[in-house]
Amino acid sequence: MGQSLVTNYIHIVFSTKHRVPMIDSAIEEELHSYLGGICKNLEYQPIRVGGYTNHIHILCLLSKKVALVTLMEDLKSHSSKWIKTKGGAYRNFYWQDGYGAFSVNPRDVDMIVNYIANQQKHHGDKSYEEEYRTILSKYEVEYDERYVWD
Repeated sequence: MGQSLVTNYIHIVFSTKHRVPMIDSAIEEELHSYLGGICKNLEYQPIRVGGYTNHIHILCLLSKKVALVTLMEDLKSHSSKWIKTKGGAYRNFYWQDGYGAFSVNPRDVDMIVNYIANQQKHHGDKSYEEEYRTILSKYEVEYDERYVWD
């Protein structure tokens, strides 16, 4: 076969360092656009970027050329540097070291898009920690609670 055909949807989740609520309305939309731009530059087609005050969700198509770890390194390093240029309130902005990346069935894409779009409402009654544990459980990911949060 002479052609490489790939359709892998990935739901990426990561938080601010110690889940400090530093993503406020002053930077939220621009941050989401910035993260989407990084995805595009690395040939990860962003479908939906969103989140809440202390974390990010990205639904994108996996690149057929660039490793996921490269995307994550660029997302975190470039966006962290960019946020710090937005004023003194963000000078101590950092992302957590880890991340979650989960494959998504193409039939579930609309559900994940809606889930990401409704983060503000969703977090009215559920913390990021509860949300992330639920995601890990849904995808049957084994983890050690001691190492998930830092």
